[in-house]
Amino acid sequence: MTSSLDARVAAVAAAFAERFGYRPTGVWRAPGRVNLIGEHTDYNDGFVLPFALEQSALVAAAPRGDQGVRISSLDLGETHELSLDEIVPGSGGWQAYLAGTLWALREAGHPAGGLDLVLSSDVPVGAGLSSSAAIECAVMAAAVDLFDLDLSRLDRARLCQRAENAYVGAPTGLLDQAASTLCTAGHALFLDCRSFDSRQVPLPLGEAGLEILVLDTHTPHTHVDGEYAARRGACEEAARRIGVPALRDVVDLPAALALLDDELLRRRVRHVVTEDARVLETVQLASDGRLEQIAPLLDASHASMRDDFEITVETVDTAVETARAAGALGARMTGGGFGGCIIALCRQGAGDGVGTAVAEEFARRGFNAPTWFVAHPADGAGRVG
Repeated sequence: MTSSLDARVAAVAAAFAERFGYRPTGVWRAPGRVNLIGEHTDYNDGFVLPFALEQSALVAAAPRGDQGVRISSLDLGETHELSLDEIVPGSGGWQAYLAGTLWALREAGHPAGGLDLVLSSDVPVGAGLSSSAAIECAVMAAAVDLFDLDLSRLDRARLCQRAENAYVGAPTGLLDQAASTLCTAGHALFLDCRSFDSRQVPLPLGEAGLEILVLDTHTPHTHVDGEYAARRGACEEAARRIGVPALRDVVDLPAALALLDDELLRRRVRHVVTEDARVLETVQLASDGRLEQIAPLLDASHASMRDDFEITVETVDTAVETARAAGALGARMTGGGFGGCIIALCRQGAGDGVGTAVAEEFARRGFNAPTWFVAHPADGAGRVG
């Protein structure tokens, strides 16, 4: 572990002891994620290529001898007490992501009992970096170990998705939870969202003289709103009219578009189909060691999200355009849209200068000041203390 992670693990374990009066059994970590490419393709049975971040949620946990659950946030200074019998879909607040994971386990027939939990996370909230999935997957990792549950990593991700869909009420696909659970350091995760087959794709950025900048525009966004659901509904309606199970099955794009007389649906289809193709091309380029050549695909992905899927906003578009003007090889929004983060593929050592240029342009336009960091592909969920 890095020294910063060591310090965070010690802090969350100490908070557990202080709040509950005894030491936790262990500490578990699950990361946030960046999606290198493949936006809004997951719920269309398509392809995605995320990688896990060093930023992560930590959960200090210990089993109880009863049906009680105590959930405490080190960052917020709040503690909630409830019973497993009281955990039902529709409960709100940050604690829903923890309680919902336990609910999903029990609903699926897995004998998860009472727990004491203390949460701490440094995954930025509302930035499109899957802060909620990190919480769910950290709790899942703890519960699997503490209750000796026989669950594959993919099944863990599916149950965390179930928690977010059915308990929290966010209609997300599997991308976030799969990345937080399945990723390995130094790699991106190529995931087929129909078969759930996956493989690790090497991302030796340093060896290629490259780095990936992640810049948070600090334009808040949320998936629990009408926009995400509207995009998903439009894709499902378009697939129905075209006569395919999902947009992933569209082979001849011009022919498919000719079957639609609704221009909005045509744009939605065009994004999903071309985005799937960009994921496959990115995987091939990365597998061949040609990482620099993915830059135009990042640019094309952003244009598609902006023009066809209509999920970017002024701050995000400004950040992407300014990053390119400042020397980024390619840039795109990452995440569900309507705010959040961009990523920029840069020459090694150039990322901070790109971030500074964006900050100066944001100040000129009166936008919130952005923050940024250079991302390093990290491991998925597991025990760290």
